[in-house]
Amino acid sequence: MKEVINIYKKQKINVDSFLKRLIDSLPKEYMTEAPSILKQYGYIQLMYGVDCEYKQITPIMFKKGEDPSNIGSDKTHYFVKLHLDEDGIYISNTYIHYKTGKASISVVHFINSTYYIFDINLILLLEELKLIEYNSFHDKIKRAIYFFGSTSLALVSIALIAYGVFVFFLLMTSLETSDFLHDIFRSIISITLGLAIYDLAKQIFEHEVMYQSFHRSEDKQYKVLGKFLISIIIALSIETLMVVFKIALEDTSKMISAFYLLIGTTIMLIGLGYFYKTIQESTPKDEC
Repeated sequence: MKEVINIYKKQKINVDSFLKRLIDSLPKEYMTEAPSILKQYGYIQLMYGVDCEYKQITPIMFKKGEDPSNIGSDKTHYFVKLHLDEDGIYISNTYIHYKTGKASISVVHFINSTYYIFDINLILLLEELKLIEYNSFHDKIKRAIYFFGSTSLALVSIALIAYGVFVFFLLMTSLETSDFLHDIFRSIISITLGLAIYDLAKQIFEHEVMYQSFHRSEDKQYKVLGKFLISIIIALSIETLMVVFKIALEDTSKMISAFYLLIGTTIMLIGLGYFYKTIQESTPKDEC
């Protein structure tokens, strides 16, 4: 919603000019021609007429039919801040439509003592004007794939966490403790990786399934990658500690290998810090 409003605000003059030309080009018998108008212009969600006393005098016309239930209802509250221009046209601010739940604007045209209201789907309008890239069918396919992928990752993470808990439970109930250190670290690593994968699945689900984006947000992608790398580095750090302890207890001649592993993990940590610093410096602040 915020992205759509920002794009509309930047292009408001051009979009409003387009809408005025559109209204001027439509057949003036709006309600008689409503089915063809709604069919031809997909971004017009609905239309209806209101008289000079702000009483609805026509059914609400949709693409799939009409709703006469509101005929005679008082629409005064919608016209409190209405200011028509020299052409008898008023374009509202953006809002969430009560029927469709979509970002919308309303266009009012006063002609022949009647106010004709056109509710416009702002997303489809901006797509029509090539100001955003949006395709409903492609979006549904993309969301379905991301939903399946994120759900699968979540199940994998649950399996890893369950395995870690299972190993820990066996360790606590077993009398055999000869490899206690290895098993306890194996449990910790399994749970940590499970949490890391779950966090990745959650990020994908939230950003690609639940919330719709109309432009490529590099900052969003970096945040997802950064959080995942943090979890992986934590898991690697635990693995490094496990290797160091095992070598220290069993064969100190292999300590150099543990040292190299420790250096590698440290380099990854430094690289992640530089990565975050670079992204913060290069990413522009969001507009209010």
